[in-house]
Parts: sequence; structure tokens; C-alpha cells
Amino acid sequence: MKRVGVIGGGQLAWMMADAAQKLGVKLLVQTPSEDDPAVSIAQETVFAPVDDANATKILAQKCDVITFENEFVNLQALSILAQQGVCFRPKLEALVPLLDKYDQRCYLRDLGLPVPQFFALEEVENLRSKIEYLGFPTVLKSRRHGYDGQGTFIIKDFATLEQKLSYETKTKPLNKSLFLLEEFIPFERELAIIAARSVEGEIVTYPVVETQQEQQVCRRVIAPAEITPNQAEEIEAIAHTLLNSLEVVGIFGIELFIKADGKVLVNEIAPRTHNSGHFSIDACETSQFEQHLRAVCGLPLGNPALQCAGAVMVNLLGYENSHSDYQSQRQQIAEIPQAHVHWYGKTESRPGRKLGHVTVLLDNQNQESTYSIAHNIESIWYPR
Repeated sequence: MKRVGVIGGGQLAWMMADAAQKLGVKLLVQTPSEDDPAVSIAQETVFAPVDDANATKILAQKCDVITFENEFVNLQALSILAQQGVCFRPKLEALVPLLDKYDQRCYLRDLGLPVPQFFALEEVENLRSKIEYLGFPTVLKSRRHGYDGQGTFIIKDFATLEQKLSYETKTKPLNKSLFLLEEFIPFERELAIIAARSVEGEIVTYPVVETQQEQQVCRRVIAPAEITPNQAEEIEAIAHTLLNSLEVVGIFGIELFIKADGKVLVNEIAPRTHNSGHFSIDACETSQFEQHLRAVCGLPLGNPALQCAGAVMVNLLGYENSHSDYQSQRQQIAEIPQAHVHWYGKTESRPGRKLGHVTVLLDNQNQESTYSIAHNIESIWYPR
């Protein structure tokens, strides 16, 4: 039996459980809290922060391979373990250019992949002229640890930028090296693709999906996205270029923009399973979670194809501070035809927190009915 250690014990690790059982894989988890979702499914848990390399060393002694559920790791400390023979998949070298969003932008640009214009705040001598070059609105981003919209700010004018930077200075010393600025993209839609690469270098990609955000948090995913064959081909080529360049083993999520003129830009890379791929649990022959375990265990990759005409996935986000399990709402949603509710078992709700998701399988691709299903789920879930 293959033993896989997962750094991180949130819902992404929790959703590996069924796949692990199917493949005969033993899951061990490193996570700080007994209340984290994956603790309930792990054969063994090392209770420690995910950036605690000493705890990872203990985890490694019990595992054949270690993978990641999130990016909040200390690569420098983990590299010592790698030198001692610990097997990380994806390898640490593949994560180095991705964890800092400025480094990630540079890496993508140098690969010749299309990205928004950007620059690091620390490198700027004449900030005003640089901003005028990008134009307003512009986007200020934290270079590390930003997710679900955290650490991303839409800046409407120079006064707002100065106000934001001075606020940061008052609350804590401003470290310009923690931020980058990039052009605001007036995109038509946001897209994503999940791609996996095996130990042998085989790559499979899932259908390109449309992701819909509200307040910079993903609310819905529609699979497949309504795009042209050429756009799908271009996005698949981007995934192949990136994964081969990094020599990745495992699953990556790639977020993209599509502009009004049809041009595709890469937004961000997640070197792990991703929210935009949750539909695959119920809609695809091989879920992204099974695919990831197949890759890191050195097994042949599975078929990523849809087994239905399409699917819509809706995140069940917290809208209040509560310890409710929302049993009544979940039951109503479960009664929707072809609905599959996944509840992460988190003990505390707070606004914007991902508490679960529901995927509804579609018999045909009809935009009107897809939106109607999503609206129905949200009308049940969120208070009027």
C-alpha cells in the first residue's frame, strides 16, 4: 500500500479520501488543528503548522511520497529534507517560481505565455509614471499567501494607492517587496483548466471551465466553458508548456482571463488540486483528486473526460459567523435532480469561508437552465 503524506488538512485533502480508498492509498496529513476537515479521513495526522519542517520530517518517516494541499510552506526548510532523500511531488524546484506571484508572473512571461503587464513595487523609483503607463484602475496584489481574493485590491486612482500604502504603513511597517502592481484586465469571462502530469511526462487536461467570482471569491464553475475550439486548444497548449517546463508531477490549476477581443491571458497558477476542478468528482470518469494521487504514486493517469453533457458547481460560502451545520438548507439542495452535495465538516462558519459545494450534472448544455439551477441553489443557501 502506497503511503502519501499531505501537507495541509483542509477540504482539498479531505476530498482525496474516496480516491485514496479506491486506489489502495494510505493518506497521512500534516495540519495544525484537530478540527481541520482531513483529520477525519487521515490514517494518521501530524498536528503542526504546514510550514513546520520538523513536523514534515516526522511525516516523511511514515510516507513514501509527500504532496501539498496548499502553498503556505517553507521551501527553504523543506529543501533540506529533499536533500536527505524525501520525495516531494510536485518537486520543490517546480514550486520555487510559483509561490511568489511576482516570480510567477516573470516565469510565465519568460516562457512566452500571455500575462497582464506588471511590475514589482520595490523596484519602482518613479511610481506615478509607472502607474500612468498601466493606467487606472490598476491591481495591487500581495506576492505571497493571497487566496480567495485576499491580498488583491482594485486601485481606482493614485490617491487610493497612496492611501492603501499609507494604511499598510500605519498598521505595520510597509515592505514594498510584499506587493506587485499589474494592469487591470476588463475581461469578458474568467476561465480555468485543470491539468495533470505523470512521472513519465504524460499530460492530461480536463475540459476548460468558466469560473464566476463575486467579491473575488469563486461562486460558480460551469463545465465545459462556451469557448471556441481554437481558444480551448490555446489553453491546453498553455497547460502543456507550463507543466513540461516545470517537469511537474501532479495536478495544477491554471486560471485565465478571456478578453472581449477573444485574447487569452494567464491569471494565476495553483500547484495543487483546485476549486475549479471540484465538478470532476461527480462529472468526470477520473476526479482531479484521484488523478493527483495517481500522478504522485506513479500510477497511469486516468481518463479526465466528462461523463455527462456538462455540470455546474456552486460553492456554499459562509455568510455569517456561526457554528451551524445548515442541515435544512443542505437537505433542500440535495433534493435538486442530479445534485451532489459535498459538505466539508468545518466547525465554524464565517463570511466568505468555503463550507462545501454542490455539483449538478446537466443533461444538455443550456445556458439559461444552467444559470437557473445555480440561482436556485443560491436562493436556498443564502438568506434573502
